[in-house]
Amino acid sequence: MSALLTVNDLRVRFPTRTGVIEAVRGVSFTLGRERLGIVGESGSGKSQTGRAIMGLTPSHAEVTAKTVSFGSVDLLSAPPKVRRDLRGKHIAMILQDPKYSLNPVMSIGRQIVETLRRHESISRSEARERALDMLAAVQIRDPARVFDLYPHEISGGMGQRAMIAMMLVAGPELLIADEPTSALDVTVQLEVLSILDKLVADRGMGLIFISHDLRLVSSFCDRVLVMYAGKIVEEIAASDLASAKHPYTQGLLNCMPVIGADRHPLPVLDRKPEWAL
Repeated sequence: MSALLTVNDLRVRFPTRTGVIEAVRGVSFTLGRERLGIVGESGSGKSQTGRAIMGLTPSHAEVTAKTVSFGSVDLLSAPPKVRRDLRGKHIAMILQDPKYSLNPVMSIGRQIVETLRRHESISRSEARERALDMLAAVQIRDPARVFDLYPHEISGGMGQRAMIAMMLVAGPELLIADEPTSALDVTVQLEVLSILDKLVADRGMGLIFISHDLRLVSSFCDRVLVMYAGKIVEEIAASDLASAKHPYTQGLLNCMPVIGADRHPLPVLDRKPEWAL
């Protein structure tokens, strides 16, 4: 099976007045039509990896790589127009919090229609029908009512579903989900993951699922990359996560609560300087 995405030696640097911050340091992986989890603590570089693939890194950053290719397209050397055409239609990204990702002065439906009409030559009425169908696909009750609402009029869970609808309405082949459930309560998290799982399976998409929640990733993904200090320290099948070899991954697993266990004092991750080398 050919790879949808190939990333080889990706590096993201941010020049600052006090020196250069290396946010991503030599990340390499391939992605097929599968669910790939990227986990790590805040600041480990996982979100910057996703943004670099999408071409959403701030302009002052330095992004380099031997290869970042989507199919036959070299994403780093592609002209801006090619990347804009790819975004939404072929590669889409769900960001962390719908409060900051949805346009507050546009209705939900208008935002989804705009995404669709940017990539397809269809009438406004047909785009509306497609948008309503997509809202129904992400299990929003009464899509016609939600279509006309503004982001501040809906809950966080519904906002995240609307974001998923917007990202999937044009039928992308690759979806990057950057902590799509972090702002949601546990029951809504499970509903959103169930929706994503079904849509990815039905459409045969590739998914990069970025999260800090090891337990969530182990139950949802096929394969896991563990990042620390901008590097991948371990790659492992999600089903084998409990047998991880790297001490950082073992430490993260050990910090998770265990029902019924009397753990005093609570374990703390003992970071080693050599992990960042």
